[in-house]
Amino acid sequence: MAEKLMSPGVFTQENDLSYLPRGIGEIGAAVVGPTVKGPVMVPIKVESYADYINTFGETVESGSNTYQYLTSHAAKEYLKHGSPLTVVRVATGTYAPASASVTASLAATDSFTLYTIGDGSIYNNSGSTSTNDLLVEGTKDNFRWEVSNVNDSKGTFTLTVRRGDDRENRKIALETWTNLTLDPNEPNYIARVIGDQKPTYVANGTDPYIEMSGSYANKSKYIRVADVTNTLNYLDDNGDVRLAEASASLPAAGSGSLYGAFSGGSNGTVNSPINFYENISTDSQGITVSTCTEYTNAINLLGNQDEYDINLLMTPGITRTDHSTLVNAAIEMCETRGDCFYIMDLANWNSSITTTTGLQDLNTSYAATYWPWVQIVDSSTNAYRWVPASVVMGGVIAFNDKVAYEWYAPAGLNRGGVESAVRAERKLTHSNRDTLYDVSINPLASFPNEGIVCWGQKTLQKKASALDRVNVRRLLIKAKKYIASLSRYLVFEQNTAQTRDRFLNIANPFFEGIQQNQGLYAFKVVMDDTNNTPDVIDRNILKGEIYLQPARTAEYIVVDFNVTSTGAEFGA
Repeated sequence: MAEKLMSPGVFTQENDLSYLPRGIGEIGAAVVGPTVKGPVMVPIKVESYADYINTFGETVESGSNTYQYLTSHAAKEYLKHGSPLTVVRVATGTYAPASASVTASLAATDSFTLYTIGDGSIYNNSGSTSTNDLLVEGTKDNFRWEVSNVNDSKGTFTLTVRRGDDRENRKIALETWTNLTLDPNEPNYIARVIGDQKPTYVANGTDPYIEMSGSYANKSKYIRVADVTNTLNYLDDNGDVRLAEASASLPAAGSGSLYGAFSGGSNGTVNSPINFYENISTDSQGITVSTCTEYTNAINLLGNQDEYDINLLMTPGITRTDHSTLVNAAIEMCETRGDCFYIMDLANWNSSITTTTGLQDLNTSYAATYWPWVQIVDSSTNAYRWVPASVVMGGVIAFNDKVAYEWYAPAGLNRGGVESAVRAERKLTHSNRDTLYDVSINPLASFPNEGIVCWGQKTLQKKASALDRVNVRRLLIKAKKYIASLSRYLVFEQNTAQTRDRFLNIANPFFEGIQQNQGLYAFKVVMDDTNNTPDVIDRNILKGEIYLQPARTAEYIVVDFNVTSTGAEFGA
């Protein structure tokens, strides 16, 4: 605050140059692919694998066997060591949520309709019931509803969301919403309490977005409300029921105990039999990728870096062999964002080294690829499964960041172990590793007593520079995200020396921390009169320049053994 100076004297004031805005939140990976359940084409952030299963499911039956989608395997590998994870479920054709009409106690119309948050036939359980009101089609992955405590004098009731496989004598309540009303003027109005918003993907060319319909944010994890028969001003000023017929619109008590089932959910078009694991080809996990625009749409959607803060992208089940257009789209998205790194797969299972290396003609520092496929144990079925390297490498990178930093190499015996891998598709010789690494394919090597280890950290950049290594590219991604996020607080501030000092007090401590943790040899941050000339200022630009000397990794250790004659003296 300016002081009014009247009589002579000495005045002191403070300039706080230590201002640091609120730090950025946790940034995680994104995975795109089919899942058992959950909303289609709506990016959902999960914090744990249990959270993932709750939203997207885990196992799916195909034929006489039980499988997992690679999306699930990749999520589990990553979430063991890192979080959050943004999941985008893809499907093709006509997919839809399941719904349930909740009947009114007396009126001919329904009281309201419930829709599942997720899409898919797995939510359907409207078949017959057996002893103890058990839904024959009820499972742990779907739901049923129950209405209780209907109070005509107050116009309130309780709605419980129960697990689909529970029984009348063993209820499993997932959510319970009490004191609900159909009166939109009340704070406990059912749509306001539970939520009625529906997210819809809008293509909009190459600039897609999610459009929300409905008025109230969804607070339920499982359902949303629609088509409510409103009982406006149910009670008068004396607290009495204003219109007697309004009570007829309240849901019938106990109706959910007798029925409570959902129907109408659809998975869209799923090829059968579903090609899982080593059988993946142009048809990947039940989806003909070449005709599935949802894959490309999902990648375009994640291109909105203001809405989706991610630093790593995985598309397990997509290979350059059969899905090159989609691979190119993912790379382009990461390059356009400039703050995301893509783990991609080149070849299908049982491909030769010659075939695999022949597929590597890409040139980008925003992606890396690994080979060969590895075998892991499916903990849900205890079966051995062949999965592409991208499934496990997300977990390796997450582990690297947990025990070290993004600017460390996610490779080698200290941080590159693929702990979940039982064996590699083939054991690579030193010569094999040389052949792969020469064309920027990072080998997954097999070492006695050490297991499967990532033995390379090249990006797909052809030009020899610091950015042809994964640790340097990820250092730049980390730095750009941090500086860009915190610099937002300076937008629309005065373009003065004080504002520049605030930027320097943000940037310098950050890079000093990286340098102290072996990420940089040296750095320099410039934001002063030299690059903020009057011409730049007049264009409303605040300009900064950051110079970095990234620390390099020791990938080749050369030790000279010098044999000397007897009596020779060794130099100091």
